[in-house]
Amino acid sequence: MRVFQNANYPFMQWRRRAYILTALLFLVGFGAMAANVARFGSWMNYGVDFTGGTLVQLRFQQPVQVDRIRDAARAAGQTEWEITQFGAANEYVVRMPTFRETATTTSQGRVMQALTPAFGNDVRVVRTEAVGPKVGSELQRNALIAIILSLLATMVYLAVRFEWRFGVAAIGATAHDILITLGIIALFRIEVDLGIVAALLTIVGYSLNDTIVVFDRIRENLAKPRHGASFTEVLNGSINETLPRTVLTGGSTMGTLLALIIFGGPVIRSFAVVLVLGIFIGTFSSIFVASPLLNAIAARWPHKAPTREQAARSASRSREAARVRV
Repeated sequence: MRVFQNANYPFMQWRRRAYILTALLFLVGFGAMAANVARFGSWMNYGVDFTGGTLVQLRFQQPVQVDRIRDAARAAGQTEWEITQFGAANEYVVRMPTFRETATTTSQGRVMQALTPAFGNDVRVVRTEAVGPKVGSELQRNALIAIILSLLATMVYLAVRFEWRFGVAAIGATAHDILITLGIIALFRIEVDLGIVAALLTIVGYSLNDTIVVFDRIRENLAKPRHGASFTEVLNGSINETLPRTVLTGGSTMGTLLALIIFGGPVIRSFAVVLVLGIFIGTFSSIFVASPLLNAIAARWPHKAPTREQAARSASRSREAARVRV
């Protein structure tokens, strides 16, 4: 099946509309973060992995499905609890955010109050202890440094493999994807845990890969004789040439993630939702952000047209690639 085989959409003419949409998404996202700070004291809805909390170990008389325990907790309004099986088949751990205990309200009491209506005397508390965050401040700082260094390394690679203009544009598009995704997470108060961090890192890789595919075609087309075509026209043609790959890859990936959202259960659902958002935004940015950003950079620092020798080498590589594909 050949999709968008002869596509010729004026993507570069639509870039200003994309700029407006991007600006609106940025405003909504940063507005949501500011509102979260004002109302809740933090930019995001950080989970127990970041804030620490209380661990309550439960023991049932008989093994029960963990989803039944989660359903009972949600029915009692406790949507922030992390409930997992621990140790024996009839033992489970409830990890909850830290709260101020009183003589009448304890962690143990809250758990029993939530689960007794569903399980009666079949459940009892084995132990209760305070736990620290899985992701401490030092680990957060080191992770941020690692991400920044990886982005810089990516930019250096693109500068060597392509040109420095391509590296700057790719990093700008990736930052666009992550910031908008974080804004949506803040807007809908999605709990940020280690799964969400993994989703964000996956989005970084996916976005860079999608952008590099488009940039590789742009580089190939720039090395060919242009026959009067402007830099903007070369960009637009390259986007259209890679459009089938972009749409099919993004669509198949999101189809898999939608299956995870529907059938994966509550533990993995937020991870899959964030990935769907990020991949959709990444596909959008590879078309409407990365190439227009490259165009803006090239307008300030123009791209040099290839020499005859470079054009001949590019034509030779293209013919060789065509023979390999055949």
